[in-house]
Amino acid sequence: MIYPSIDKLLTIYGSKYLLVNVIARRAKEMGETKHYQIKENEYVSEKDIGRALEEASKKLIQIKE
Repeated sequence: MIYPSIDKLLTIYGSKYLLVNVIARRAKEMGETKHYQIKENEYVSEKDIGRALEEASKKLIQIKE
């Protein structure tokens, strides 16, 4: 099973396109800066894309409109 659930993420962000865009940007930022919002040993995933999804599920990623 994939963690976090896409259904849970869609309730937060509302659109698959917005979700993909936000996660891709955050994962790229994490790769460049190595700045994480959660302690590294608390992530389930080892890759930045999975870690960005985890941050999104905990509502740590804010969207500026």
